Amino acid sequence: MHNNFLKYIKIGICLIFSGKSFCQSPQTLSQISLFLNDATFYSDKYITPATDAAVYQSSSGWMNSPKTRKLFAVTLGLHGNTFLVPKRDRSFEINNSDFSFFTIQNANSEPISSATVPSTLGNDDHYYLVGQIDNNNQIKLESPKGVNQESIVYPYMQGSISLWKGFEVVGKYSTKVKLKRGEYQVYGFGLKHNFSQYISSLNKHKINLSALFAFSKEDISFDFLDTYTSYGNLGINRITGKVETCQFQISASKEWKKFELMLSTITNRSDFKYFLTGEKGQIEEVIPVQYILNEKLKDIYKTKFNSIWEISGRYQFNKFYLQSCVAFGKFVNTNLSVQYEF
Repeated sequence: MHNNFLKYIKIGICLIFSGKSFCQSPQTLSQISLFLNDATFYSDKYITPATDAAVYQSSSGWMNSPKTRKLFAVTLGLHGNTFLVPKRDRSFEINNSDFSFFTIQNANSEPISSATVPSTLGNDDHYYLVGQIDNNNQIKLESPKGVNQESIVYPYMQGSISLWKGFEVVGKYSTKVKLKRGEYQVYGFGLKHNFSQYISSLNKHKINLSALFAFSKEDISFDFLDTYTSYGNLGINRITGKVETCQFQISASKEWKKFELMLSTITNRSDFKYFLTGEKGQIEEVIPVQYILNEKLKDIYKTKFNSIWEISGRYQFNKFYLQSCVAFGKFVNTNLSVQYEF
């Protein structure tokens, strides 16, 4: 991989600059390598809060009820999900000491030693990251802004069908939801099994117990760094996080006539990958910056585990159900749905 980086960098430099001696400059190769490292560092700090939040958004509202339903009963629901953006994840600190290539400037282009910059979940504040290649060619990037929202709301559809022996298949899907400076999409499927059917005393007291395994994918994209330099447009104006989550959930509920109260514990494992997905810049004519940075972003791929609690209330009127739930742990996520049972 290291040899591939050097190969592409050398080709690009030799095409950009006419001097053969410059093409062989170890200093220039080193500076471009430092630029790539700094861009990777900033990418991680900027997008990680949003992908962490995406896990909570996708984990909530999977199970309508732990109870067993009649064979081939179908439920369709329209869900409205609201994620409450915590203040602690709306920004992060950067210092000149964090960077090897860039230095920080404020909105007035004045040099500063540190700054509090917005993450994907942050506000509209901006700063500049400035660096020089070979002391003659400046790269000046405006720091990306956040969604500038205290809550993120999106709708999705969810359906389920009950099968034999207390099993039930669940699926959810949302189209790409437009966010301020971004997009979000989630889709996945799950399998539920009821255990209280085997315990007569639980059935007698209308207590239900079920487990669910679910797999989901979350795609989240945001506007990112872009500028014009002496090399042309860099084409790093869009960053995407792709998250794959496996979830295990145990839920218990108690029924009182048409009302059901449910408590769940959720454990999930999420794999995070990051890509630059925007339109390629003019610089691609001489050096594949987007490819090189996407290879570098593999350095920040990660796996995380979460433990989440969820409490939910569900009320029936005729064949319709109104359900509200709150998931909480590191974050707080709420979900409101209207369901129809066939």
